[in-house]
Amino acid sequence: MRVEPFTIGSHLHVLKRGARGVDIVRDESDKWRFLRILFFMNDEHVDFNWAVVTKGMGLFSRPQSWPERKPLVNILCYTLMPNHVHLLLQEIRKGGTSLFMKKIGQSMTEHANLKYKEKGSLFQGAYKSKTITTDEYLRHVAVYIMVKNVFELYPKKGL
Repeated sequence: MRVEPFTIGSHLHVLKRGARGVDIVRDESDKWRFLRILFFMNDEHVDFNWAVVTKGMGLFSRPQSWPERKPLVNILCYTLMPNHVHLLLQEIRKGGTSLFMKKIGQSMTEHANLKYKEKGSLFQGAYKSKTITTDEYLRHVAVYIMVKNVFELYPKKGL
């Protein structure tokens, strides 16, 4: 996959891998953090202290003092693997996917570096994407993301 040109309304299969094959999530709290990152980074509003400001609030609760939520992309489905993430996104504003992926990368890297006392990028370069051009391909990619990758997480044992 590579980053391809796309327009508003385009559907994209997006992939982002851990640098040097490292895990991008290491424990259950990292997985929950990622889920919250998907929500909070998918917004035109930026609050770099979002995790502190929303601590103790519901999973997807936003402070009333923040402006109305304006998503950057539609997130149709995702699978978080230990060392990479697959996303099926729809571009809903010009540059939304790029900004969203940048914010995810920055937020996850900052969190991992603080939590695990590390330095450097958590991710291997820029995200990769493939523009989905047919309904058949869209159906295939959605199943690939939601089912095939999950089976890799839980392989058959003794069957």
